[in-house]
Amino acid sequence: MHRHGYKGKKFNRERDQRRALVKGLADSLVKYESIETTLPKAKEVVPYIEKLITKAKKGDLHNRRQVISKLQTIASAHKLVDEIAPKLAGRNSGHVRIEKTRTRRGDNAQLARVSFVDDLIGAPVAASATATAKVASTSETAAKPASLPKAASRATSAAKKPVATKENK
Repeated sequence: MHRHGYKGKKFNRERDQRRALVKGLADSLVKYESIETTLPKAKEVVPYIEKLITKAKKGDLHNRRQVISKLQTIASAHKLVDEIAPKLAGRNSGHVRIEKTRTRRGDNAQLARVSFVDDLIGAPVAASATATAKVASTSETAAKPASLPKAASRATSAAKKPVATKENK
């Protein structure tokens, strides 16, 4: 058997399992902005997520739908297109880095951390996105009434619920 025409590692999995694995790793990377996995899996997920980021930067409907199809959840696809891609607009490529971390205790496999190169928390967003975010946040704060602390709201909601007893049923 020759490996002609096949790009990538097999990971001792069938094709659909490999695709689901890479899709899940990419989804987790978008969701948590940093993941730790084995080095071969990290090397497989980086080109996959780089292509998705390039599509997310374009941001039109067609590319948004392609990003949705390549990630497991719609929420993570929208996060990639709406929040992460505008912060990475200054880069043409190289959005993700792989850092070797440690070896796993059970099988001594080399682990690696995959994370975005830019600090997404402190990174500035494009000017139009910040303007709309400021308008949305001011309208939300004006529309929301003063809320109770979480513990107080739980206590009030617990007090409102009727207790089911044998007499009530």
